[in-house]
Amino acid sequence: MEWETVIGLEIHAQLNTVSKIFSGASTAYGAEPNTQACLVDLGYPGQLPVLNAEAVAKAVKFGLATGSKVARRSVFARKNYFYPDLPKGYQISQFELPIVETGKIEVVLEDGSIKVVGLTRAHLEEDAGKSLHEDFAGMTGIDLNRAGTPLLEIVSEPEMYNAREAVAYMKTIHTLVRYLDISDGNMQEGSFRCDANVSVRPKGSEKLGTRAEIKNLNSFRFVERAINFEVERQIDILESGGKVVQETRLYDSVKDETRSMRSKEEANDYRYFPDPDLLPVVLEESYIEDIGKTLPELPGQKRKRFIDEHGLSAYDAGVLTASRELGDYYEHVVGRLGGDPKLAANWVSGELAGALNKAGLDITESVVGPQALADMLGRVLDNTISGKIAKDVFEAMWNGEGTADEIIEARGLKQITDSSAIEAVIDQVMEANPGQLADYRSGKDRLFGFFVGQVMKATQGKANPAQVNDVLRKKLAG
Repeated sequence: MEWETVIGLEIHAQLNTVSKIFSGASTAYGAEPNTQACLVDLGYPGQLPVLNAEAVAKAVKFGLATGSKVARRSVFARKNYFYPDLPKGYQISQFELPIVETGKIEVVLEDGSIKVVGLTRAHLEEDAGKSLHEDFAGMTGIDLNRAGTPLLEIVSEPEMYNAREAVAYMKTIHTLVRYLDISDGNMQEGSFRCDANVSVRPKGSEKLGTRAEIKNLNSFRFVERAINFEVERQIDILESGGKVVQETRLYDSVKDETRSMRSKEEANDYRYFPDPDLLPVVLEESYIEDIGKTLPELPGQKRKRFIDEHGLSAYDAGVLTASRELGDYYEHVVGRLGGDPKLAANWVSGELAGALNKAGLDITESVVGPQALADMLGRVLDNTISGKIAKDVFEAMWNGEGTADEIIEARGLKQITDSSAIEAVIDQVMEANPGQLADYRSGKDRLFGFFVGQVMKATQGKANPAQVNDVLRKKLAG
């Protein structure tokens, strides 16, 4: 039997507010355990929550950016369950009336095609604390610093049909929340993570299979691997005559497998009811309009503009708009260079990206700024240096040896563009290799590359490659 996979994602994006969603406690990452949990976060009697207005604004921003319906009235509810890192015994979330509903996300897949994934909802809630297992032999430590941090939970429709589509969708949301500056998207710190709902069904069937929810996936690689494992697990069960159980599962990255955590709760298991301490959130039309005016150029808009204005391929435009900062860097280079956007794109996504990856740096931490890179590329365009020598110049700039002009001057790297000087070198090379010359003239055209290499070697790579090719063809032809 052929099987079809069906996937829906619940993405949890921590909102980058200074304080928590219902208290004034700090949300800064990295503090000593339990030093940033106040009485409200700890659920002490008599402590009342107060809604953080900035969290509401960020949720509205996301709703507008995705073309979703922003609710004029939304309600907070208590989601009741008992777990050590949830001190109140309930989580404040939104259930029946979320702040954002029914949107669309355009996802660019690996082959360049566009897939539209529906958004069911995005709602505000507070994060729970964190259970720590590594440092406690046979015990679990509880850190409540994270308790009360504002989350936007973004729930997709079950409209993804393989792990790669799910990863592409997750990356699209990750890029969007950073463009909007509503979340830092730091997956290592847990600021951006997801739960994957995975099921399989016979190909052609309209009925959804029984799903398993894989919790707390915090890397794109783990999302792909966890989904692929889970799909194979469910198919094996069904083909062996068994039944898939609806449950919550954890992904073990060391063993590369998912394992059962608990049976899956339904909404009625959580005994949702409106939080009596919080009024409904009522938004004026003017408030929503004002937030709409603050939206930046969105990733899809920027990608289209790069294709239209700079003549880039869809792939290059996608790479360069993967983050708002990378797109800004590229545009600074093009603006300073005054032309040749393709050359700038090749360098930003090639040599520069490689250097950043090797050093473990973000584009905002680049040793070579956009102005410095543009100045160096200007020396390629005016034939001061060749593209090959430019790589050596870039490496020296990265190592802090000075500007492009200073390095070119100090190392004597200026390109030879004097035709007579190039001719003289070619003559010497031809004279030194009579056998290869005779073979070339007898029809062995592949030796052309040999002669080019010899000329470039003799000039230490400084001869203008285009001129070398042109003059060499004429000379070799006799």
